[in-house]
Amino acid sequence: MAKKFSYRNLSTDELNKLTLEEFSKLLPARQRRSLKRGLTGTQKKLLKNIRNSKGKDKLIRTTVRDMIILPEMVGTKMGIHNGKEYITIVISDAMVGHYLGEFAMTRNRVKHSAPGLGATRSSKFVPLK
Repeated sequence: MAKKFSYRNLSTDELNKLTLEEFSKLLPARQRRSLKRGLTGTQKKLLKNIRNSKGKDKLIRTTVRDMIILPEMVGTKMGIHNGKEYITIVISDAMVGHYLGEFAMTRNRVKHSAPGLGATRSSKFVPLK
């Protein structure tokens, strides 16, 4: 039997019934403070877009990486900008309370292989180990 998701002992349905103020009391301090100060204009616009496209399977592209994932966003397909491109994610139950930017990494791991353009003879030496 699959384990049912709960956030602070509340199911997804119970979380959806909470107001924004009630939900913010369940969050960690940084997210709680952010919501207490109010949503910015771009965050309000993003939330409005999410509410308008709730029934449709539409990709919502955004650069608002500091938006906290609310329970009403669960199931939404979003494209989050990482500085270069939009990373497509589907918001799941486990993402509630995190920031959107946490799921679109801005830096890639450096993979060193062969010497690049303009390398001199001495700098082309790569030890085996």
